[in-house]
Amino acid sequence: MTKRKILITGGAGFIGSHVVRLFVNKYPDYEIYNLDKLTYAGNLKNLTDIENAPNYHFVKIDLVDALALTNLFNEHQFDSVIHLAAESHVDRSITNPLEFVMTNVVGTVNLLNAAKECWKGNMEGKLFYHVSTDEVYGSLHDGGFFLETTPYDPQSPYSASKASSDHFVRAYQNTYKIPVVLTNCSNNYGPNQFPEKLVPLFINNIRNNKPLPVYGKGENVRDWLYVVDHARAIDVVYHNGKIGETYNIGGFNEWTNLGLIKVICSTMDKILGRPVGESEKLITYVTDRAGHDLRYAIDANKIMKELGWEPSLQFEEGIEKTINWYMDNQQWMDEVTSGDYANYYDTMYKGR
Repeated sequence: MTKRKILITGGAGFIGSHVVRLFVNKYPDYEIYNLDKLTYAGNLKNLTDIENAPNYHFVKIDLVDALALTNLFNEHQFDSVIHLAAESHVDRSITNPLEFVMTNVVGTVNLLNAAKECWKGNMEGKLFYHVSTDEVYGSLHDGGFFLETTPYDPQSPYSASKASSDHFVRAYQNTYKIPVVLTNCSNNYGPNQFPEKLVPLFINNIRNNKPLPVYGKGENVRDWLYVVDHARAIDVVYHNGKIGETYNIGGFNEWTNLGLIKVICSTMDKILGRPVGESEKLITYVTDRAGHDLRYAIDANKIMKELGWEPSLQFEEGIEKTINWYMDNQQWMDEVTSGDYANYYDTMYKGR
């Protein structure tokens, strides 16, 4: 197998940490560099099982720092990038859109520029893999599914910033001939997710008998994918995807928010030994999110037919595994919700 030197951005985050773990363990001849700013959602404790692997390296850099990125590429001469780093929470984007522009748009362009300069004159064997979201396509109201050819129609500052970054990646391929591939993925769930997102938030709230805030009537529909299956898809696209192509990654697993929450409630009741229906009493309806997209649904037939990937878990099985992980790792959750995890970087990496 060809040796590779891969820069994975956002590798201490939820999805990124699963991708880093997969590549470090599956490809011992690859040198894997995990770049992360370590914001609130970047947690090196997600990677304690592989942090001492000989082919794993961590670098703390903000993508907005163009000079630091250029120096990093000059030093290590990466042959490929898997770009996952992003601000990703819609509610936060509504409160502070500019932060999303800086990280998701400016940060992506800085990364593209660093790759362009490093690879100038020799694009052979190089790859810039950009990981995006189904939210760039907007909202589905009349049935159907998002295809790779669906026109972009972002509805929130978050999705607008991701759509912009997608356009820049494609523009750099067209203008500078950088070899790129893109994927747009549906909602992920699983271990190590920061508990502002629905699934870990509700697991933690049920555990602590706190209210479960449901936007509007809970009728919004999302397609859910187990995060390990997403990491597997990224592996397949990285190695076998066609340059210049886009692949949608989804779970064929649509749920209304309320239906999903009820599955979490019933599963938690079973695991915690509570009476059936007990956790559902915690559901509290709150004012709907501004510009809340009604439905996302991915058609993942292209990646399945062309690259042979398919999701391994359906939601009921995946959510039980996920809940069990959070229940078995309550210290992780407690440290994340208290902010104590932020001390881990200083303890582990200061002076390195």
